[in-house]
Amino acid sequence: MITYHKAYVYLTCGSKLLVFNEPDSPELGLQVPGGTIDPGESYLIGAQREFIEETGLTLDTAFENFTDQDLPFEALVADRKVIPPTDRPLKGRHLRKMFHASIAQAPKEEWEHFEMTPSNGGPPIRFRLFWIDLFGPTAKDPASFFACFGEPLDALRARIAGAKT
Repeated sequence: MITYHKAYVYLTCGSKLLVFNEPDSPELGLQVPGGTIDPGESYLIGAQREFIEETGLTLDTAFENFTDQDLPFEALVADRKVIPPTDRPLKGRHLRKMFHASIAQAPKEEWEHFEMTPSNGGPPIRFRLFWIDLFGPTAKDPASFFACFGEPLDALRARIAGAKT
């Protein structure tokens, strides 16, 4: 089984979380910016690079690792917990490091951006980025998210609530 090293950024602004969907693949659900680490790249540098590639934003804030995931995608697909896009099969073990970054003011409420160099070498991928309330019904519904991206949200909510006290 191939192992992929992945890094993702859970960017918050107050109690809002930056997410995206793919308008050309609406069945996928919500995701957070991030992706495959390049050979020789650290998870942190990969998270920062992927964030810029997928959002078009450059941040001047700390990225802190807050949780990890070990996902065997074949098992998730076989159990029908994940439906991969037909042009991007998700075969292998995905070792994910999830980073949290926080900003005081959202740069935009909603925007579209294209990832020009997807890791699978395919055509550019269109993303629609927007904010959701971490404590709202969408964020609390695991079915809203693609490929287990909603699983770390309880830890993130606790982290946000702890920062307020």
